Amino acid sequence: MTRTQQTGAFSVRPMDTGPGRKGGRSDAELVHEWVTHPRSAFWMMGDARLEDVEREYAAIAAHPHHDAFIGLHDGRAFLMERYDPTEVELAGLYDAEPGDIGMHFLVAPPETPVHGFTLAVITTVMETLFADPAVRRVVVEPDVTNSAVHALNKAVGFEVIREITKPEKQALLSACTREQFEAATTGADR
Repeated sequence: MTRTQQTGAFSVRPMDTGPGRKGGRSDAELVHEWVTHPRSAFWMMGDARLEDVEREYAAIAAHPHHDAFIGLHDGRAFLMERYDPTEVELAGLYDAEPGDIGMHFLVAPPETPVHGFTLAVITTVMETLFADPAVRRVVVEPDVTNSAVHALNKAVGFEVIREITKPEKQALLSACTREQFEAATTGADR
């Protein structure tokens, strides 16, 4: 799938959990580099070995309610996860609504930051999720202290529902309907 943002065209493809192609790095090697970077502390995988990341994403690929994708744009990349919040991550922790989908995203730590890139990534992620007509609302559960992600979520239309306790963190349960996303990204509510 390809989307065009102000920063250019983005493509999103399923994460390949197999070995790298023709001497290239595998998706797991790329993701390992990203999740172990100090800027990715909220992923709680800072000490993960490559084998841990391979095992984690093989399990996601095999899971009937969880998917991982790699996004690409002009030599930059990001990770996107989509999950059924009634089965994964939020099962029993909130009142699910029909058409809910859960999401995580991680932008590869940049060598040279590009202004607006992360906002373009989350916008692409949301467009990708809402491309499925069955999706009515996206729910997320970032760490309560992750102020950068809270600001990005707000910029694309998320509203905080409440703080929740997960086994690994205190999280800020937030949701964004298709209408909230469209209003936030077209400037109707700005």
